[in-house]
Amino acid sequence: MFEITPILDSQKEDPVYMQLYRYLKNEIQSDTIPPHSKLPSQRKLAEHLSLSRNTVNAAYQQLLAEGYIRSEERKGLFVEDIKHELYLDKNINAVNAEILDNNCKNSEHQSSEIFYDFKYGEIDLKHFPFKLWSQLTMKSIFAEQGQLLLYGDPQGDLDLRKQITKYLFESRGVKCSEHQIIIGAGTQYLMSMLCKIIGKEYTYGMEDPGYNRVRIVLKEYGKAVQPIPLDNYGVDIKALTSSEVRAVFVTPAHQFPLGIVMPLQRRLDLIQWAKETEGYIIEDDYDSEFRYEGKPIPALQSLDQYEKVIYMGTFAKSLIPSLDFSYMVLPRPLLAKYLDKYIGYKQTVSRQHQYTLKLFMESEQWARHLNKVRNVYKKRHNALITSIKASMNNQVRIMGLGAGLHIVLEPRNDMSEQELIEAAKQNGVLVYPVSTFYEQIPALKYPQVLLGFAGLDEKRIQEGVKLLAKAWF
Repeated sequence: MFEITPILDSQKEDPVYMQLYRYLKNEIQSDTIPPHSKLPSQRKLAEHLSLSRNTVNAAYQQLLAEGYIRSEERKGLFVEDIKHELYLDKNINAVNAEILDNNCKNSEHQSSEIFYDFKYGEIDLKHFPFKLWSQLTMKSIFAEQGQLLLYGDPQGDLDLRKQITKYLFESRGVKCSEHQIIIGAGTQYLMSMLCKIIGKEYTYGMEDPGYNRVRIVLKEYGKAVQPIPLDNYGVDIKALTSSEVRAVFVTPAHQFPLGIVMPLQRRLDLIQWAKETEGYIIEDDYDSEFRYEGKPIPALQSLDQYEKVIYMGTFAKSLIPSLDFSYMVLPRPLLAKYLDKYIGYKQTVSRQHQYTLKLFMESEQWARHLNKVRNVYKKRHNALITSIKASMNNQVRIMGLGAGLHIVLEPRNDMSEQELIEAAKQNGVLVYPVSTFYEQIPALKYPQVLLGFAGLDEKRIQEGVKLLAKAWF
């Protein structure tokens, strides 16, 4: 039987429910709380920890939203069997033990205070509009919304697609009708559908480095997948032109993972390539909401006059990752193929979630929420950059500044990528490899690591960076 014995401090900047949530998440990740274990009820855990039931409920809701636990009707809450990221160390418990050991020796911090996870994909939870989202969700289960319990439009509910169309035009300059939008459960699902529509006879291209989850899908569906190297402006057009690629996956607004912003001329060159080869460009605009310097850059799709760009977006960064809520905008020729051959595929996103999001987007709270979290992440981005410059001087190169929810760091010492990660871990900090995202790993003079910053507040970012400087220099 597992024990729940967190060290909680109401005087900390982080609210108590966040401290409890982090503790439970770490216990689940480390298998201290085993998969399929039943968690105590809100009442029992609140009594055990001398907390309010609202505090326990908020922590449990975070774990539910992120998929760490599941709710079984009339039975309770149970721990999911978590499948870790390929590059996430499954021996996190050993790391915690080492941190605790160092903690006892140095008596400088408590273990809960010196464990910093710069994981990409985390978002801020403190500022999520839980109350409003709950209220809107309740509206989807009233009797007058009974049709939401039935199968809906395979492309996604029309009213939500109208809201997405309006939002994309206003925020990204994307030109489309609601009929061109297909909603689906995540980028990987939509990519698999897109590969069916475009055709398996195509040779697909992908930025190298690039988003490895998409590479998996392309390798499954394409005739071949060719890595296309990058230069200072994004995907290398000469390399692309000399290849057999006829459909290329790119992230022009904030290249993943290196953060390159593709300039206008390169965008126009890319569209010209698609026109001349009768190919397609798959534009993944995965974190375009978060730009901290200058004005937002219009989407590549907004420049396309030849209907060669497929635009893909997600709500995973701006709203709730666990909903896995994504969408794509098909050019009309590909839309015709979809309607002819693949309209029979059922919609993969809950209609109740679609309805809740529709209500949220048509309210004033959607714009307010985006502005709020954009300001939150801007502060964290600036805190990270300022801390790195203060602690590491000119000993590192910072890549991907000014946008998104992560940066790439290139420490200029004699350590390998794995040594950088292990040294950081020994000091209580988790950072992640960039090599994971390469198909063909280049011979770099200095290795690089990835740091996500959305899940840590400014104070913890500063503390974590100081420990990284201690570990590396």
